[in-house]
Order: sequence, then structure tokens, then C-alpha cells
Amino acid sequence: LALADSDALLFLAGVAGGRGMDVSIREAEVAPMQIQGPRSKDVMRDLLGDAVADLRYYFCAEAEVDGIPVVISRTGWTGEVGYELYLQDASRGDQLFERVFQAGEPYGISVIAPSEARRIEAGIFNYGSDIRIEDTPLHVSGLERFVEWDQGADFLGRRRLEEIRDGDLLDRKLVGIEIGGEPMTDEGALNDFWPLVEGDARVGKITAGAWSPRLQRNIGYAWVPIRWEAPGSAFEAESSRGRVPVTVASLPFVDPTKDIPKS
Repeated sequence: LALADSDALLFLAGVAGGRGMDVSIREAEVAPMQIQGPRSKDVMRDLLGDAVADLRYYFCAEAEVDGIPVVISRTGWTGEVGYELYLQDASRGDQLFERVFQAGEPYGISVIAPSEARRIEAGIFNYGSDIRIEDTPLHVSGLERFVEWDQGADFLGRRRLEEIRDGDLLDRKLVGIEIGGEPMTDEGALNDFWPLVEGDARVGKITAGAWSPRLQRNIGYAWVPIRWEAPGSAFEAESSRGRVPVTVASLPFVDPTKDIPKS
């Protein structure tokens, strides 16, 4: 497994132990690097040849960059065309970085942190801040469709999900929102959860927010009571600069069929 800072490794170890399975579960020793954006294919072609452009969205392959072993995946955290390189020899991290940067210089490559605006536009959630271990797929906009109710096999959590679905127990929803006020142009504009209020009552919280240059407005995510999950529901948020209007919006904000990253 290699699932960043999620609880998946601990969860699976608990499942294996609880069910008496004779298995070994470990964290893969890989280090990821993302190459994202409209020119990412050009960079990858220069690194690995023309064949890499044929790698399909959400597929992966093993390769070498000047003898450095990597796994390439056609994925990313941006909603743009992009790739992730998983370095399999941690001692060669500096070499891989320099080689990628060298290949990217003709295309104006830059080193940046993950872009909040891009991942929010694409409807990508962050485990640990937007969603946590107590949240199920039924609580998160867009993830409901991944619960395969009709499959013949049983799966972990099915009974509890059925109780939530059939027992009217779904009390909250993570939704997309548009945030009024001044442009949130600072990537750290939302360093803490903003309370979501209706009048004097606190009804939820904003977990992420950023200015979208593409949409020319502030967008983000918020937890709201289930009765207000529909697009158009209106609230206010208590920001660091006072109250600002908030409206529930449909997700994703852009490219619902993922034509951009598939291209």
C-alpha cells in the first residue's frame, strides 16, 4: 500500500488480525512526484519517449528514467493532464528531481505546492481535512455512486451503510460551495475551518476554499445538514474578515466528464 497519510494501512492491519488472515501488510517504499499541466505530456515524452503518451487515464506502468526505477501513473491532484512518478529507490531522489526539472525547463516547468484551486475545481477531496475516518461514501457528494449495492459479494461496512441508507440516518453532507467576499488569492487563506452559520446558529463548517482563476470566484467545500445539501441553499461563513455569503453548488465545478485529464 502507498496511501499517503490515510488510515488505510492501520485499517487493513486490523481487518487481517481480526479475521485471522495469514498476510503481510506493509507500506511501499516509494516517493511520489507529480508532473501536471497542459505541457506535462511534452515533458514525459522527453523523459521516456513517445510511448508514454499512450498511457491511459488511471493506468500505470513501470519504467526507468536514466536507470532510475519508477512507476508512472496517469493520475494527479489537479484535474489537469498529468502524471505521477513513484520513485522506487529513495536514495536517488535528487537525481530524479534534477532530471525531471532539466526535461521541463524548455516548457517553463515550475516547482509548486499542490494547488488548492485546481483540486477543488475538479471535485478532489483531501483525506484528513475534508473527510475523515467517521465519514462514509454516503456522506460525501459524488462518492455515493461507488457503493455497489447490486454486487453479489459482501463487503466491509455494507451492513452499516444499509442502516444509514434505510434508517434515515444520513444527517450531513460534504458539498461544493461558492464563497462570497474578496478573492481568496492566498493559498493559505483558509488555514482553519470556517464556521457555517444561519442567523446565530452554527450549522456546519467550511473545510477548504480558494480563488478559482478559471471561474473568477471563490469555491470550496463545506459540511452542511442533509436538508440543505441541494445546490442553491444559502448560508453565511464566519471568516477572518467577518461574515461572507455562501451558496451550495454542484460538484465538480469544472469538467464533470474528466475530458481534460483524459486528453
